[in-house]
Amino acid sequence: PFISPAADPAVISPQDPTLLIGSSLVATCTVSPDFHLKAEDLYWTLNGRRLPAASYAALGPTTLSVALARLNGSKQQSGDNLVCHSRDGGILAGSCLYVGLPPEKPVNITCWSKNMKDLTCKWAPGTEGETFLHTNYTLKYKLRWYGRDNTCQEYHTAGPYSCHIPKDLALFTPYEIWVEASNRLGVAVSDVIMLDILDVVTTDPPSDVHVSRVGDLEDQLSVRWSSPPALKDFLFQAKYQIQYRVEDSSEWKVVDDVGNQTSCRLAGLRPGTVYFVQVRCNPFGIYGSKKAGIWSDWSNPTAASTPRSERAAGGCDPKGGEQNTTLRRELKQFFGWVKKHAYGCSNLGIKLYDQWRVWLQKSHKTRNQVGKEP
Repeated sequence: PFISPAADPAVISPQDPTLLIGSSLVATCTVSPDFHLKAEDLYWTLNGRRLPAASYAALGPTTLSVALARLNGSKQQSGDNLVCHSRDGGILAGSCLYVGLPPEKPVNITCWSKNMKDLTCKWAPGTEGETFLHTNYTLKYKLRWYGRDNTCQEYHTAGPYSCHIPKDLALFTPYEIWVEASNRLGVAVSDVIMLDILDVVTTDPPSDVHVSRVGDLEDQLSVRWSSPPALKDFLFQAKYQIQYRVEDSSEWKVVDDVGNQTSCRLAGLRPGTVYFVQVRCNPFGIYGSKKAGIWSDWSNPTAASTPRSERAAGGCDPKGGEQNTTLRRELKQFFGWVKKHAYGCSNLGIKLYDQWRVWLQKSHKTRNQVGKEP
């Protein structure tokens, strides 16, 4: 007989069903009469593996069923492939089984605005996260009192669960923001968060970070940088943080109390050593906002080295012993005083200390030279 090209060799029912994990399913494969195949000429595979004949039943001369019990989540988000074959292995028909869970309510929405021009939000996909089905996330936002719902368009900009709103954002008006998750088994909506752009501003990292030596002082480096140019027209305060590390170490030391100055002196460093330094910025109090602000990324590392120590090692100094003890005592007093009156990167007392150190080094050098003369 003439077979019309449009005729499907067989039909599977149900076609592409969506099922909850743990469900059972009976599927049937009915062969078109044009193909002269009987139920006993057929077999089933799931994801390429042959299903046991014990789960089959002939429901008519050309219909073979298969029973699947307690289904697990789909192995792939595009569904599991249930296929009906003829005895020689030919594929007669296929169906996709979508087995999973409805989405959970998205949680932990956090947002930030780079230089007050845009807004990026990210979230977490509920407690389990894994639904075994392709789940679509939509970030929605509106102005609190009179806005209409808007939908964010640019997804995956800051990780898998994130979205970026590039422009047209209002300042001084709170936004309502929420995330909707949907898949073949349902929809879940996050709690709504309320935020004002002014409260979630972050900036680019500080630019042009310069690190330089402080004269001959072998244990100090001076760090300078600029405040964020993008915010120069806005009323805001800024806090800065510095972190530095020795060239051959991966451990950063953080200087926390830099305050809002754009320079800082690092002291207590090792002589003749290369240091890497990074700075970051936290703009806060923009137009009087009461929120803490968000730290920028760290600037690219800038390298500088401290001067080598020029003190003669083990040089013979007749009065060295007693001088050392008085020196130690003076140092102790001096540092005690500095600790009391200054902190972190404060410049208080540094000038005084510098002059004293330079004098100290000069007197060491001359003393060593005097000692060397015959």
